[in-house]
Amino acid sequence: MSDCLFCKIVAGQIPNHTVLETADALAFLDIFPCVDGHVVVIPKTHAATLPELPIDKVGPLYEAVQAAMKRMQDVLVCDGFTVGWNHGEAGGQAVPHLHIHILPRWEKDGGGNMHSIIKIPTKIPVAEMAAKFKV
Repeated sequence: MSDCLFCKIVAGQIPNHTVLETADALAFLDIFPCVDGHVVVIPKTHAATLPELPIDKVGPLYEAVQAAMKRMQDVLVCDGFTVGWNHGEAGGQAVPHLHIHILPRWEKDGGGNMHSIIKIPTKIPVAEMAAKFKV
């Protein structure tokens, strides 16, 4: 996609600070990091969201996430990671190209877990919600 920021990075039109590159993915330092060493992993194939990524590219993307985490562990000697992505505008996705954030974590860094991202009291009991997913 010619106007996609991340496609331009993949094409070499915009510089980045590469952490890891594979045939199918690119991992680089986030230019607006939440923490030192914040890495973004993108598929080289343009897809705005995970369901849009061709199924044969999903495995290689996650392999790149795993390899980037190993590299980050070696370089940063961190205690853990928070890994995730924002899906769609309502989910906070700012760049319409799938990208997975890897945040290195250290003991007592003050960061929260996934349950700290959004706190809206549930209105539907879990059993009732589960019934909606019955197949």
